[in-house]
Amino acid sequence: MLPITPTLSISEADLQIDFVAASGPGGQNVNKVATQAQLRFDTANLPEEVRARLAKLAAGRLTADGVLLIQARRYRTQEHNRQDALERLVALLRKAAEPPRPRKRTRPTAAAREERLNKKRRTGEVKRMRRRVDEEL
Repeated sequence: MLPITPTLSISEADLQIDFVAASGPGGQNVNKVATQAQLRFDTANLPEEVRARLAKLAAGRLTADGVLLIQARRYRTQEHNRQDALERLVALLRKAAEPPRPRKRTRPTAAAREERLNKKRRTGEVKRMRRRVDEEL
C-alpha cells in the first residue's frame, strides 16, 4: 500500500509502470536503454470528491477513461525515474485529497468605496468635457 493521507492509500497493484526510450540527451546509451517511466493509475477507485479535484489539477494528464498518466524522464536510470513518477503521483493525490478552504466574504473598506466613487465622478467629468459644445449658448 502506498499511503497518501491518513485516510487514503492506494494499492501498488493499481499502478502500472512501463519503461520506454526517453528522448533528449544521453549519447549512445539513449538508443539502448528504456529509462523513461510511464506510470498509469486508474482513478476509478478514488472517492468522488478527490477524483473531481484531481480532474482539475491534472486535466492534461488524464485520459478520457479516467486513467492518470505520469511520465518521468528526469534521470538516466529506470529506478530513479520510477521513484520520481511515484513521488509525483503521491504529491498530486495529496493535493487533490485536500479540500479547498471555504471563501470568506469580505467587504470593501470605506476608503476603497470612496475612492471608487471619486474615480467614477472624475471619469464622468472627463466624458462631459469631451461632449460637443452647444452652439446656442
